[in-house]
Order: sequence, then structure tokens, then C-alpha cells
Amino acid sequence: MRKVDQLHALLGPVVESMGFVFWGLEYIQGRGAVLRVFIDHEDGISVDNCADVSHQISGVLDVEDPISGEYNLEVSSPGMDRPLFTLEQYGLYIGEQVQLRLLAPVASRRRMTATLDAVDGDDLHLTLEGQALVVPFTQVDRANVVPQFD
Repeated sequence: MRKVDQLHALLGPVVESMGFVFWGLEYIQGRGAVLRVFIDHEDGISVDNCADVSHQISGVLDVEDPISGEYNLEVSSPGMDRPLFTLEQYGLYIGEQVQLRLLAPVASRRRMTATLDAVDGDDLHLTLEGQALVVPFTQVDRANVVPQFD
């Protein structure tokens, strides 16, 4: 099991049990390692919410010790440019602009900002500069919603 999947399985239930949505996490290894946990709630997220969740997660991490070495724990809301981790999350943003970084080029590009038209099975259907594209979810390295300011 990958470290990110292990952390997800360990921390997701802790966040959910506190009444928050476990949006996802990023684990950046190396010197100055960072574990970034994203939480959400229909009423929004406050600094106090982040502190409470951080305290609970820290306790679980101290007991389970899934990360060897030093790391920084960050707990925050996903924000307006929220990262997308699951196909279900992509489904919430159909019709929106998304910024993608891919593992391998699609249409000769590894980075793109496109409109998300649909999620079909494990495929993302996008429009990039008027052209329809299909990107397999497994090819997405990172994705974020592009905030729209009207």
C-alpha cells in the first residue's frame, strides 16, 4: 500500500468522526517533509476547526507512527482553488475550469487548463481551446479547480 493510501485510511475516519469532510491529503517527502490534510464543512472552515483537527490527527499519528522521521503537519480548508483527489470530487465541478498536471502528455501537453465537461467511468471529458479531450483519471498527477470571480 502506498504511503498516501495508508495515511488516507488512517486519518479519513478521524476527520469524518469530528463532523468534517475529509477532502484529501498530500504527503511531500524529503527534507522538510509535509503532511497536508484538507478538511471541509458546509458551514466553512475556521482556524479553530483546523487546530482541533490537527490536535486529533497528531494524537493518532503519534500512536500509529506511520511516518518515519520529521515532518510538518498542516490542516486547512481546500480553498477556492481546491485540489481534486477523487472522481466524485471532479463530478462536483462539471462545467468549471480545472488546471491539470498529467503524468504523460495528452494532446502533446502535460499541463493544461480546460473545462470539465463530464466524468465517465474513469475518464475525464474536457474541452481545451475548443477541442474535446478524454483524459484517463489515472494519468492525472495533480488537479485544481480554477476559481471564478464574477
